[in-house]
Amino acid sequence: MRGVVFDRSRAEGSRGGGNGGNGVEVVDDLEIRVPGPGEVLVAVKAAGLCHSDLSVIDGTIPFPSPVVLGHEGAGVVEAVGAGVTHVEIGDHVALSTIASCGACGECNRGRPTMCRRAIGMPDQPFSRGGKPVYQFAANSAFAERTVVKAVQAVKIPQDIPLTSAALIGCGVVTGVGAVLNRAKVDRGDSVVVIGTGGIGLNVLQGARIAGATRIVAVDSNPEKEGVARQFGATHFLSSAEGDAVKEILPTGADHAFECVGRVELIRQAIDLLDRHGQAVLLGVPAATAEASFLVSSLFLDKSILGCRYGSARPQRDFALYAELYREGRLLLDELVTETYPVEDFAKAVADAEAGRVARGVLTF
Repeated sequence: MRGVVFDRSRAEGSRGGGNGGNGVEVVDDLEIRVPGPGEVLVAVKAAGLCHSDLSVIDGTIPFPSPVVLGHEGAGVVEAVGAGVTHVEIGDHVALSTIASCGACGECNRGRPTMCRRAIGMPDQPFSRGGKPVYQFAANSAFAERTVVKAVQAVKIPQDIPLTSAALIGCGVVTGVGAVLNRAKVDRGDSVVVIGTGGIGLNVLQGARIAGATRIVAVDSNPEKEGVARQFGATHFLSSAEGDAVKEILPTGADHAFECVGRVELIRQAIDLLDRHGQAVLLGVPAATAEASFLVSSLFLDKSILGCRYGSARPQRDFALYAELYREGRLLLDELVTETYPVEDFAKAVADAEAGRVARGVLTF
């Protein structure tokens, strides 16, 4: 079967391409094992290209290889293992990256994103030429079929296009979830969103859904203003430097979300906060990156919050986002800027890196 495989040992450059020169190939000889107890085999129909996939390729996110990339997908259940009852063959599902155990203290506290079984324990359900291949983020949606734990397969209504439903599993749950679950933005709050890519746009619409009244989008590309306002921004700035934000929010922001992954922008997010404000970090800088801030600036009950996967409970949250979409309150179709057959992976990467698409979606 077809899939997108990254092999660091083959890499000759840093990023871009898709012809093997950077270690990435679209192959057609992948094999996958049958689902075991508590597992589901999914025929992937669509998968979003997220910055995290590119970060594996360029080394920002260390990950063993060879590995099948992709972690934001949707498809149709093709087989289920013993004990799986919540989905059956033919169901449409959106795929989560959280392979939580369901039995540890964190899972029982309703924090599956903190489950230690769901962090840093890569499996190898794929093989190629008889040699095992890793699964990225317990998901690997850039393959015609993937095996996931049952808890990762979330049933969705069949009237939701799978090209749109795919985005629920990362961009939507990360951005909207950060607003609703982690920051707990309330009605009347003020929000600044730094970076309006796939994650930032979902933070914007999460703030809109939560009832924030002043939502300031910041992006160096002025061409993004239209889509930022479509998703919920009430103001748009090309930079957060100087007094531009203060003119809109004289005392600062209740919430500032950094969605780019640059340490200087993390500092900006902290400096923009009002008393009791909180900066939420969603962008992913290099694993060794360090950021600085004035300690004294935090003493007025300010907070710096990390956030993994929107602090989500996928079986609950995916269903909520699907219903909000059906009600017209959550935008999904508008996120899909371009669809690409998987063979055009190189073009999808080039468009993503050039900022030509909010979200490109690979199809099988």
